[in-house]
Amino acid sequence: MNIDRLAGVLRDAAHAEILPRFRKLDEGMVRTKTSAIDLVTEADEAAERAITEAIARTHPQHVVIGEEAVAANPRLLERQFDDEVVLYIDPVDGTANFAAGLPLFAVMGAVVQRGETVAGVIYDPLGDDWLMAERGCGAWQVFPDGRRIRMQFADPVPLDEMVGVSSVFFLAREKRREVLANLSKVRMNSSYRCAGHEYRMAAAGHLHFLMYQKLMPWDHLAGTLMMQEAGAHVARLDGSAYMPRHVEGGLLVAPDRESWETLRREVFTD
Repeated sequence: MNIDRLAGVLRDAAHAEILPRFRKLDEGMVRTKTSAIDLVTEADEAAERAITEAIARTHPQHVVIGEEAVAANPRLLERQFDDEVVLYIDPVDGTANFAAGLPLFAVMGAVVQRGETVAGVIYDPLGDDWLMAERGCGAWQVFPDGRRIRMQFADPVPLDEMVGVSSVFFLAREKRREVLANLSKVRMNSSYRCAGHEYRMAAAGHLHFLMYQKLMPWDHLAGTLMMQEAGAHVARLDGSAYMPRHVEGGLLVAPDRESWETLRREVFTD
């Protein structure tokens, strides 16, 4: 699927199904899934339906796997796709923010072919622009009028000057305590509860690291491709390459391999 076409599909769904519901969610329009911090709204479900149907109309041969479809049928993630083009969709990334009325959420899509992420889009409905990347072509911020700005990850800095984000929610309690203590070694650590915007910040050079523990494909495939295309070093916490099939093992992004090794040794230790 053409990457510009995918961006248009995500944008159309956001304007039709997400923005009209922002700060207008009535009782019963927000539900919990696995826990009190794992939410789904009518906007998530309606946007995913709209995206899936739009892709099916023009590219019926493609496989579309959305976050909410997997929530309803987890076995979708176990399917093997050899020659098919697979699109992973997150209709509302940052659902907790969206449900709380916070203007920090995104719509994401990634294209996987023969087991490799080849393209990705992260659309910001409120800013009405998107980050996009195709393998080997760089990462770009794109505006509706056609303007494009090339993205560049931050340059390396010493550990005590690093600013970044980390998601420690899925770490075991003792490990979480250790990592939180180690994070005192960096200048600043945050979590915006929206990987899409965290990847956007990093692509624009505003962060020196990102760390995630839980690796759902719709959350990270588009973003990690953008990080690589913006010049960052990306690997799972054991140093191995991150692939679309991985759903665990943690993920660490840094300006270069040396910075990655420093963060792994000093902060996100075994």
